[in-house]
Amino acid sequence: MTRSPAIWVYALAREPLPVDRLAGLSGVDGTPVDTVVAAGLVAVTGRVDPDRYDTETLRRNLSDLAWLEPTARAHHRVTEEVWRLGPVVPVRLATVYRDEAAVRAVLTERRTELAVALDQVVGRAEWGVKGYVSDRPAVPATEGGAAGGGLPGAGAGADYLRRRRAALQASEAAQEAAVRDAAAVHAVLARHAEAARQHRPQERALSGVAEQMMLNGAYLVASERATEFGDLVGRLGATHPNLRLELTGPWPPYSFAALAEEPTGGGSERAVAR
Repeated sequence: MTRSPAIWVYALAREPLPVDRLAGLSGVDGTPVDTVVAAGLVAVTGRVDPDRYDTETLRRNLSDLAWLEPTARAHHRVTEEVWRLGPVVPVRLATVYRDEAAVRAVLTERRTELAVALDQVVGRAEWGVKGYVSDRPAVPATEGGAAGGGLPGAGAGADYLRRRRAALQASEAAQEAAVRDAAAVHAVLARHAEAARQHRPQERALSGVAEQMMLNGAYLVASERATEFGDLVGRLGATHPNLRLELTGPWPPYSFAALAEEPTGGGSERAVAR
């Protein structure tokens, strides 16, 4: 017996949403984008094969980069298109419900919470600032033995050890300075944003950057202050040379409006129940 499609949820918005502008947009698995409406709210959704998105399959897939990367890109693409139409509450990746009735139940039960979240992000966008240990830090290196300046009788091995020790001390000093700079930069940016979050710095394998990440900040900024915020990041990069700052955005407010916990009630589930 063929099972009814499951419902993948991308984002939540207010009604009315100009859904005609989403026509032709496809999401996860290349399926068309649709909507579910209840309580004055709109869930932007897509229909997916329930046999591919049961609890166990989702758990395996979320650890599989070959599945995760294209799926995350498709999820983000839809969320970003909805965000261009107005305020959104992003829904985290792989939030799947058994049917539309379960989605409507969530919209109805959490309408007050969702309305507050949408109010918070009206006219605002998320900007990301990452800070990496600079490859040309301003911290002076610890002095080692200069050429010809070693102790009488010291050989090439001793000279190498001195240079190695000096390099390690300089690296440690640069790391400590970058930690201090990251905290200072975040404090300043937070004061110039509507809200701020510090995420855990990404490992090199995930960031794809050779330098170590020391700051992974997210900042909710009013649209009319976006240029001012970008200029501030540039000035902070100049005055904190132990960090190389990278500004990204604008993004949908993933760090500020996403649901803080799993929806409950109304028969809803994150994964499709068998």
